[in-house]
Amino acid sequence: MSKPIYLDYNATTPIAPEVAEAMRPFIYEHFGNPSSTHAFGVAAKKGVEKARRQVAEMLGCEVDEVIFTSGGSESNNMAIKGIAYAYRDKGNHIITSAVEHPAVMEVVKFLKKQGFTITILPVDEYGLVNPGDVESSVTSQTILITIMHANNEVGTIQPIKDIAAIAHAHGALMHTDAAQSVGKITVQVNELGVDLLSIAGHKFYAPKGVGALYLRSGVKLQRLVHGAEHEMNMRAGTENVIEIVGLGTASELVSGNLESYSMHMHTMHEQLERRLRERFPDLRINGHPEKRLPNTTSVSFRGLEANTILAELETVAASAGAACHADRVEISQVLSAMDVPLEYAMGTIRLTVGRTTTTEEIDRAVDEISQVVEGLQPQGQIKIASTMPGKIKLTQFTHGLGCACKLRPQLLEKVLKNVPLPQDKRILVGTETGDDAAVYLINNNTALVQTVDFFTPIVDDAFQFGAISAANSLSDVYAMGAKPLFALNIVGFPSNRLPLSVLEEILRGAQSKAEEAGIAVIGGHTVDDTEPKYGMAVTGVVASDCIITNSHAQPGDVLVLTKPIGTGILTTALKQGLLEEHQQQLVIATMSALNRAAAEAMQKFGAHACTDVTGFGLVGHLLGMMRGSNTSAIIYMDSVPILPGAFELATSGVVPGGTKNNQDYTAPYVHYAEGITHTNKVLLNDAQTSGGLLISLSADKAHELIAQLGHDGVQTVQIGEVMESKGKIRIVVR
Repeated sequence: MSKPIYLDYNATTPIAPEVAEAMRPFIYEHFGNPSSTHAFGVAAKKGVEKARRQVAEMLGCEVDEVIFTSGGSESNNMAIKGIAYAYRDKGNHIITSAVEHPAVMEVVKFLKKQGFTITILPVDEYGLVNPGDVESSVTSQTILITIMHANNEVGTIQPIKDIAAIAHAHGALMHTDAAQSVGKITVQVNELGVDLLSIAGHKFYAPKGVGALYLRSGVKLQRLVHGAEHEMNMRAGTENVIEIVGLGTASELVSGNLESYSMHMHTMHEQLERRLRERFPDLRINGHPEKRLPNTTSVSFRGLEANTILAELETVAASAGAACHADRVEISQVLSAMDVPLEYAMGTIRLTVGRTTTTEEIDRAVDEISQVVEGLQPQGQIKIASTMPGKIKLTQFTHGLGCACKLRPQLLEKVLKNVPLPQDKRILVGTETGDDAAVYLINNNTALVQTVDFFTPIVDDAFQFGAISAANSLSDVYAMGAKPLFALNIVGFPSNRLPLSVLEEILRGAQSKAEEAGIAVIGGHTVDDTEPKYGMAVTGVVASDCIITNSHAQPGDVLVLTKPIGTGILTTALKQGLLEEHQQQLVIATMSALNRAAAEAMQKFGAHACTDVTGFGLVGHLLGMMRGSNTSAIIYMDSVPILPGAFELATSGVVPGGTKNNQDYTAPYVHYAEGITHTNKVLLNDAQTSGGLLISLSADKAHELIAQLGHDGVQTVQIGEVMESKGKIRIVVR
């Protein structure tokens, strides 16, 4: 594979070699506390103050106007909250724009809850704020205007000098977030006329975790971090000497080389846009045609999905301007404010060049982007480099992951309410319950069980995807206590993007599970689709007096679970390349395992109710069982089995969108005891793929069932109990 091409410099930059070299002595030699008076402390202090001088020279301000922070977000918080609290006696009105970074937008939202009045100004089609709108929005209560210098998504440069003049004419202060502009265009505080200005080191080749706030002399600021008198008594905490030194050196590089940096980036960015326009004449480029950062290109491909484009760009690093889900399209706040049409906005990607971007990299990037985009367009014919299924990563050809891409439960519930119930008396289980299969009486003793399930790839290997999908489809039949008879394939396949050998592998994987279940796959239906999808329609049989549904749980029952949870989180991590090989194998084995033994055991030991745990998560499926049974439940968090690594990944934010939807849906019906962490809640709502069976049965029989399944190699755990009250779930720690 070719060397990856980095075109995401607005997200972060590498540390410049000169910066790393300047930091080195402060790692090994000058490690003292800069507040100490001995030689070690003095050396550290000199490093900090040299850096302060270097930042001041870059910004054109005095050294005592530079306060070091942990980055752009802290600088913005310090500036906006600090001014709001310090000048509250003069007014409570703050003006900002609709295209600000969350590090500003979330701050003003917080202040609104504190009683401040917030005006959010619109922007034009280029993302530009009209100074006239600023003028008309100012009131006698206005104390601060905060408008970013340059936009991180589309690169539009705001008329900060004009806006600052308006602010000062009305006695207000002016702050600008310059995180994206430093190192790309001239940023001089006196030219801009600002009173406060935020910078972030990692945006201009300094380390992550360090930044600075320019605070004009004479401007009051309420400090937010209390402690000792560091940073001129404006921010307590021992200085991050190593990174501050790096920030200083990065600032010095900007001061001495800005013109050449800017010219090179402009040349690369012009080449990128020109070549893309040549390949795609109807390409939309977002942002101002002239007042734009020299490195930033936001492009929209009509009718395509940004996350699908990026998933297939194996060697190009870029960012998406929209995220498409099964039930909605999330357009970035910036593109929405600019009124970019949905059909373009949903296919928006951001490409940003840097100081070391080469002509060869631009040409390669354009070629790969073109190949992917042309393959995604209806008439496109993508060329797959290798026809070996094992070499193709299926998760790159879809934006959803398995059962996590189901419709949100709120929407599904709303739709089903409007579907009339069938009147056929032979229907023993239909849409009136939360069961995933229907049951139809064919004679006095026998009933047919019918289910259908399909989803998008959750693993890269086509054979494994087919096996997991088949196991998941069969699970709905097993959850009714039924025996599967046969199955039909359901296939969506992008024949213009993937070779048919991939489909063959998917079907082979499914066939392997069908054989394990003792059934045949006898046909099915296929459609040409934009992304691969696979599943089965499964027909099973059950004695009419042995049907197990999710609606007959009884008070006093215990709840047992036959597979650990966390598959949604782990498969999301797998797609992002975060799983070790042993973790991949474990989650794949878990999802591929049939629930056959569990189904047979629960029939043997007289289970009262059952549901398989899939897309709506453990709590979501349990909620369906409790509602159907007019009971409630208590779950012991410390007893719930969790796949290794899932907790750590959930803590770090690797969570599928379906899991978040589940959590929002179940929240009103679940009481979490003190000690149940945010991560615990995420795991309990995680959108599972081919999860275990959640079985409700009497306590005496539960022990026998657990022992039987343990003997069969199925590690089953008692996780809770069924209670008398109605429709509520309590999560506790024993």
